[in-house]
Amino acid sequence: MKPLLAPTLTGNGVVHGFLGRQGGVSRGIFASLNCGHGSSDDTQAVSENRSRVAAWLGTTEERVLTLYQIHSADALHVTSTWVRGQSPKADAMATTMRGVALGVLAADCAPILFADEKAGVIGCAHSGWKGAIGGVAEAVVALMEKLGASRENIRAAVGPCISQRSYEVGPEFQERFVAQDAANARFFVASDREAHYRFDLPGYVSARLGRLNIASVEVLNVCTYEGEYFSFRRATHRGESDYGRNISAVMLKP
Repeated sequence: MKPLLAPTLTGNGVVHGFLGRQGGVSRGIFASLNCGHGSSDDTQAVSENRSRVAAWLGTTEERVLTLYQIHSADALHVTSTWVRGQSPKADAMATTMRGVALGVLAADCAPILFADEKAGVIGCAHSGWKGAIGGVAEAVVALMEKLGASRENIRAAVGPCISQRSYEVGPEFQERFVAQDAANARFFVASDREAHYRFDLPGYVSARLGRLNIASVEVLNVCTYEGEYFSFRRATHRGESDYGRNISAVMLKP
């Protein structure tokens, strides 16, 4: 297990990591560190994988929290833990609780981790295109401010997600973004197929973050489709019946 780390989030009071497929016990198309209970993988294998992630973070499995993600812009204030099967429906969260890891499950969508170490506030967001255009990043930053964070101290990192060269979309997709803001045309390039485009998800997400006037925004620029990560689009292209989920997590040290 070798999580990717973002230098901008590295501090004495915060632990974080963007994890890929390596270091777990799942088999077959879920090999090996599938952390998504929403998949059809063996439940015990997923629990063991999440326990290993928890141990690396320095906490326990029940204190690694993930949401029932619905591609929304909804952000949740976390004040207590929950058990599997009772995950709230939202796509972002923030907390001041120590020793509780906030996790994002993704398989091409962009995981975003946030921290204001000075204020002791952390957050995360699951940012697919729907969440991104809907304002999920803005929602979690606003929530962090309510919990005592300051924009000048909030740092954010965008983890592994699908890259522009692997993300082909149709004309109606591009039209939706340009209709919201003509400047969004810069996040699209023509594809080999007529009237199709390739969308720069990490570029769009980082641009939205950049407008929030937070302390720093780091983009890891690692592609899930091409790398050692679970990828919904790659699994679909291969005709696989299901796919695993990568986990990214941030935690205030106890």
